[in-house]
Amino acid sequence: MRLFAAVVPPPQQLAELSGAVDRLHRVPGADGLRWTGRPGWHFTLAFMGEVDEAVLPDLHARLARAAHRTAPFPLRLHGGGHFGRRALWVGAAGGIDEMRLLAERADAAARRAGVPMDEHRRYQAHLTIARSRTGGDTDLRPFVAGLEDFEGARWQVAELVLIRSNLPAGGTPGERPRYETVGAWPLEGRSPEGRSSEGPSAGAPEAAG
Repeated sequence: MRLFAAVVPPPQQLAELSGAVDRLHRVPGADGLRWTGRPGWHFTLAFMGEVDEAVLPDLHARLARAAHRTAPFPLRLHGGGHFGRRALWVGAAGGIDEMRLLAERADAAARRAGVPMDEHRRYQAHLTIARSRTGGDTDLRPFVAGLEDFEGARWQVAELVLIRSNLPAGGTPGERPRYETVGAWPLEGRSPEGRSSEGPSAGAPEAAG
């Protein structure tokens, strides 16, 4: 099964993002993008790809420990950016350092469970909302500009989620992956005293990747 660890925004924040995305649909060139659906809006922490069912018990146990060690942290959807002309995303602000730590722990949990993982890179929080339909012909900068003032309500990230991605199998044009939660663990660590609740933003105007 195809799995990844993630942080999923609550319904209120998803509704706010839906309004912002609806406005982007009116930007010239929007038809050249393949927009992701609301069920697929999440911050991927660690993408694992195809995982053998035999390693699932160990993977679940290690992810549970990673969540147990990590304190809940504040987050909000904020601004946007793009990866070249390939992908348009919404960024985040708030507990970015804590989110990066959770991503590193989820990655380590998968590796120690025997899941072959890609080369580790410094984590950058991004929630993909659209991809180019034509291999990069659409200029994404006007869409990033449309997200410049987007500021979602803050929430407290309180769980680590393991999601299964079921790729389209019917060959229907525009068909999207289906996402299924297969595990969720509460964040139970203790926050360091005196730490600011608002950290740096991950919604920079542009990023390479």
